Amino acid sequence: MMNDLMGLLRIHIKRGVNLAVRDVNTSDPYCVVRMGKQKLKTRIIKKDVNPEWDEELTLSVQDPSVPFTLTVYDHDTFTKDDPMGDAECDIHPFIEALKMNTEGLPTGTIITRIQPSRQNCLAEESRITLVDGKIVQDMVLRLRHVECGEVEIQLQWINIPGSVM
Repeated sequence: MMNDLMGLLRIHIKRGVNLAVRDVNTSDPYCVVRMGKQKLKTRIIKKDVNPEWDEELTLSVQDPSVPFTLTVYDHDTFTKDDPMGDAECDIHPFIEALKMNTEGLPTGTIITRIQPSRQNCLAEESRITLVDGKIVQDMVLRLRHVECGEVEIQLQWINIPGSVM
């Protein structure tokens, strides 16, 4: 199974913006990222609808056509945690950018721009950029199935020796 591994996708979950209120006048949000059978989560930030997680979660990627899903929940002590919206993220454009020859390009070069559409959860234009020899994708995800809320993330790739990428 490991020989199908393309590499690791590091998701830097920066912060939430204007998240939904699920307790009396605030929320205790945390994020759960799922891809296939993998499930990772951030820490809970108490009483904050604009949380600064600044956490990195790493998923192993076998199939670039499989998107990951980010779901925000409100932590509740005595009852089931309330969902506060979700976003699905297609990593295919990012994987395609990784295949490009970026040798000799200066840091800050924009490789690709992805516009928000009904087919994605982007709140604004997402840029795939070369930063210090690494390709990164910054995005602001607009949460679905909720009245408001966005999550800012950055994707980065980690090559594994012997992987298929």
